[in-house]
Amino acid sequence: MSDAQPTWLTQEAYDRLASELEQLLTVARADIAKRIQEAREEGDLKENGGYHAAKDEQGKIEARINRLENILASSVVGDAPATHGVVEQGTVITLTLNGSENKFLLGSAEIAGGTDLTVYSPESPIGKAILGQKIGDEVSFVAPNGRTIEVKILAVEHFNG
Repeated sequence: MSDAQPTWLTQEAYDRLASELEQLLTVARADIAKRIQEAREEGDLKENGGYHAAKDEQGKIEARINRLENILASSVVGDAPATHGVVEQGTVITLTLNGSENKFLLGSAEIAGGTDLTVYSPESPIGKAILGQKIGDEVSFVAPNGRTIEVKILAVEHFNG
């Protein structure tokens, strides 16, 4: 994962994620540990649904903590990059995808916050294909299903997240 670009975040997104991480580390971990202990005290763990549900939730909490720690450790905090017609992480892209127009944010889902924009990672097939391209450029990429997808960059805008 050393080839991955850092995650660009607005200060607001960074603060929101740091707050979520703090809540998970201090409150959620303690709560789930207590629930697991209470379920353990009920007896036979093989048939204890509460225990298994709590362990599953603990796994989800730990995975989210790990994800947030990685994002925050590798993030670049600042204003969205000024657009100069080049596709970069943290910009809103409008393009034609096999003939239909699509608009999305290229970056991390975490920076989108409360917007209803679709988000594509720069590491995704479409992200890799368009990163560094300019308005008017036409490129193709191979989708996970093996199909070749044609795209044309129509607009690159500043993200105001």
